Amino acid sequence: MQTLRSAIVATLVAMSPLAFSTSSAWAQACTCGGVGIRAEEAPPPLPEYDQPPIPAPGYIWTPGYWSYNNVDYYWVPGTWVEPPHPGLLWTPGYWAFAGGVYAFTAGYWGSHVGFYGGIPYGFGYGGTGYQGGRWDNGQFYYNRSVNNISNVHITNVYEEKVTINNVTNNRVSFNGEGGILAKPTAEEELMAREPHERPTKQQLDHNRAASLSAGAFASTNHGRPDVAATVRPAALTGSGVVRAKSAGALTPAGAEAPRTDIAPEKEKPKAPEKIERKNEMRPEAKPEVEKPKEEKAPVEKTQEREKVQERDQHKEKAAPEKPREERKAEPETPHEEMKAPEKAHEQPKARPAPMERKPEGPRPGREEGKCGHPGEPACH
Repeated sequence: MQTLRSAIVATLVAMSPLAFSTSSAWAQACTCGGVGIRAEEAPPPLPEYDQPPIPAPGYIWTPGYWSYNNVDYYWVPGTWVEPPHPGLLWTPGYWAFAGGVYAFTAGYWGSHVGFYGGIPYGFGYGGTGYQGGRWDNGQFYYNRSVNNISNVHITNVYEEKVTINNVTNNRVSFNGEGGILAKPTAEEELMAREPHERPTKQQLDHNRAASLSAGAFASTNHGRPDVAATVRPAALTGSGVVRAKSAGALTPAGAEAPRTDIAPEKEKPKAPEKIERKNEMRPEAKPEVEKPKEEKAPVEKTQEREKVQERDQHKEKAAPEKPREERKAEPETPHEEMKAPEKAHEQPKARPAPMERKPEGPRPGREEGKCGHPGEPACH
């Protein structure tokens, strides 16, 4: 239904001069930097897209933006534009939330780039000023680091790195509460009072062509326009058309945008948690496996014990006296056996009795009592 309504509004804008007079292009052309359009809903985030190549030397890049036709937002593609005359730079328009509504401040040409809400449009418009090029002695010099000028032979070039005042995945397209909290500096406030020139006829035609394209409305493209940028104004078809790569993120500036280097850090602590759970389950799993074995073992062992007890009882009943006799005989037998080895052991120790010698009588030639004394002959 929303798509059909957007198509009907686009048809009315094309057919009715009165309707065109209330379009955003007309309001932007007449206000020249003033507030011309209001909406109750916030504009979609800025889509991501590539810059088409410059058509010829002397063109200046004007970034794309969301416009409003009192029914739905539609995307005005970024494009290369010739300035009204040398020495002028483009200050993009921007949405700002104030007083409970979203109001659009139209862009303008001037000798300096003024405040544009801190919106990071890219390609030299990082949120403050313009780093895509500069005028010098009536010649415009291009910064090769942010401009696609490789297809055209341009000698007035330089290279300077540009820092975008932006948070990762932050493509918020409006200033104020819930968006980018930026305020104009004292210098930018002075620039706002300088003489300005309204958008050129080519820029007005470019805005009107976008308002007639059904694929430009947010309800149809869901924040990803079919034509995100063009080589020349109002040229929405052909080889110079660039399609949006992706819709913008919804993360507002000032808030923490999701970071791409945290998913591996969040996943890393999960791994030890799983390992701990497995380790916790291991001691619990062991008793569960052993329980059935312990239940069966006692039954078998008790049966075996009962059988052994029954056998012992039968043996005791069958021969109660025999063990007593054997018990009596048993101490005697070992006693006798122990005595035998003692005798056998004592026999070798016994010594033969000393032989009795018969008294000998006195030998002849020997007197009794004088044998063997000193000075006497030996006894024989």
